[in-house]
Amino acid sequence: MKVLIMHNDLRAYWKRRLIFLHSFLKEKGIDLYAVELFGKGSPYDFDPFNKSAQWWDCLFPEQSNIELSKQEISNKVFSKLDEVNADVIIAGSIVFYSGALGLRWAKRNKKKFIMFDDAKPSWVKRNLLVQGIKNIITRQIDALWLPSAEYNKEYEKLYSNKKIHYLYGFNCVDNEWFKFGVDKRFDNRKIICVGRLVPKKNIQNLLSAWKFVNQKNDTNSLVILGDGPLMPDLKDFVKSNNIGNVEFLGAVENDKIPQYLYMADAFISPSLYESWGLVVNEAMAAGLPVLLSDKINAAFTLLEEGINGYMFDPYNQEQMQQKLINYINLSESQKKEMSENSLRMISSMSYENMGRALLEVLDKLKNEGYRRPGLVALMAINSWSGRYNTFGWDNV
Repeated sequence: MKVLIMHNDLRAYWKRRLIFLHSFLKEKGIDLYAVELFGKGSPYDFDPFNKSAQWWDCLFPEQSNIELSKQEISNKVFSKLDEVNADVIIAGSIVFYSGALGLRWAKRNKKKFIMFDDAKPSWVKRNLLVQGIKNIITRQIDALWLPSAEYNKEYEKLYSNKKIHYLYGFNCVDNEWFKFGVDKRFDNRKIICVGRLVPKKNIQNLLSAWKFVNQKNDTNSLVILGDGPLMPDLKDFVKSNNIGNVEFLGAVENDKIPQYLYMADAFISPSLYESWGLVVNEAMAAGLPVLLSDKINAAFTLLEEGINGYMFDPYNQEQMQQKLINYINLSESQKKEMSENSLRMISSMSYENMGRALLEVLDKLKNEGYRRPGLVALMAINSWSGRYNTFGWDNV
């Protein structure tokens, strides 16, 4: 069997996943191929494409989507899919070029199609006509790959088709990479926030909440790890408002992030929108209790209130303040217990579980026949080519 995973880009978090899956599936007699569409214009283009493996390719390594016509993109995608001729195509949502074109090719060639998605439909507002057409197209997929079963309640309402298989866990990180090697102490008195400094990360609201917390208890520091266009404004905000015990560390190399997490006592993210939030996985794999905005989808799978952290409304400063104070006032043994709970809970979102879930669905699809789309669905599939969708990357 041949399997091809395709998306606008497959860098940063995807790299380690795909390297694991390539090896894991190879042992089962399955060949995995990876195809990125664009080398430029990605939120992750700081991580350049490096063609070092025959099974991994980038179709436009020196271009972004805005430099290309839809026809150029379509032609190259279809040519690559014809060349590999995979039995199963795995791609992102059909709102992207990868999903729309991948599904069209799969239906034309009577192949199977798995769609991965981590955005919740209720969080993406569309008019009824657009949503209706999207639903018609998406119902033609063979399987839906979601971060966790917590997403089911939203997707089952839209795609109530018993022939669609559900699988979970693609939003995982290399847990072992972040795990500390010795017993972790919780007397560093540092709460860390990791992320790009852009509007949706809501850092200024966190700083306002921290001012109150620091006035009540000035024994802890807020450490902000990351860079971005808001860095100068945020530093000025701290200075002009006399907010104490705030450290801006700027950007660091990815391989150094685990040591910064290890030196913290807890992780906080006040984001106004995250379709998942993989930094939460990283923090928990490093054994950190987590304080999370209720606008982070990962929170509804990975956070249990009072068990491994706390959840808050990111627009409500008083609630954020209270959750921070609640955590700071815990004893070291209580913080240690939260740490152990984070490690236990994140263990279910491992590369191994991701591989086993995918393998199980691939085995099912191998024994199923081709699902022919109806006339209306076929017309919709053939008329929609997708777009370059980076909804919610920097702004809400």
